[in-house]
Amino acid sequence: MSFSSEVKNELAKRISPARHCQIAELAAIMNFCGQYGGDIKGGYTIGFQTENEAVVRKGFTLLRKTFNIDTDTTLEGQKIQEVLSKLGNLEEPVSPLLIKNSCCRRAFLRGAFLGIGSMSDPAKGYHLEFDCCQEAKARQLQELIKGFDIEARIILRKKYYVVYLKEGAGIVDLLNVCEAPVSLMSFENLRIVKEMRNSVNRRVNCETANIARTVNAASRQVEDIKYLKEHYGYENLPEALRQMADVRLENPDVPLKELGGYFNPPIGKSGVNHRLRKLSELAEKIRDLRPE
Repeated sequence: MSFSSEVKNELAKRISPARHCQIAELAAIMNFCGQYGGDIKGGYTIGFQTENEAVVRKGFTLLRKTFNIDTDTTLEGQKIQEVLSKLGNLEEPVSPLLIKNSCCRRAFLRGAFLGIGSMSDPAKGYHLEFDCCQEAKARQLQELIKGFDIEARIILRKKYYVVYLKEGAGIVDLLNVCEAPVSLMSFENLRIVKEMRNSVNRRVNCETANIARTVNAASRQVEDIKYLKEHYGYENLPEALRQMADVRLENPDVPLKELGGYFNPPIGKSGVNHRLRKLSELAEKIRDLRPE
């Protein structure tokens, strides 16, 4: 089972105790994946277009709790009018009156995720989205999410207006808003493991790069000293540089800070670096003066 399905199964089990919140969540499910229909006898039906059975069960549970509608009955005109008067036209965004309370907005976002939401496996990446058929509905969703201080963006993908989140912290906050504590904790655990692994990898890569730079620099320094020894002569080097050259040749793999400890008295890293730089500059100058 995908992580997204696990989240929906958890949300499907969450039933708000207040009827106004139940209606708000039902409005979201109907608005994004519900439909009204009719039969040959002139009756009316309500259905849900989704492959997730948990969402269908949640939809009909809310219909029974809010409007006392059973799943195996055909609705009469009066009953369907009662539903329409509350849930409104499914081709338009829901009425602001249904989601005026913070608790109702939470319930609406929960229903929206059940209807058209999905998210990637947090072990692989952070991405949560809602696929809306209409821009107006996408804008309404975006504003509701932003109302909880969560950044959400919209992108047009084929025929859908996709409201999406790509930040782990924002997804955590939205799961909290939708009241999915089990999924939230699973997400956080995976996020912590992933970020710790990334942190370790960054540190290892940084240390590897530092070691490579140190080895390469030491190798160039040794080459320069050998070049000076052959083409310039040790006896022509100042005493301090001659000592530095001897210490570096004897310790080709030692970093600068540690290299300074081989002197008596010891010298600091900057002093070592200064002397080695002088040797390299002198070697480069000799190379430039020699014919090809």
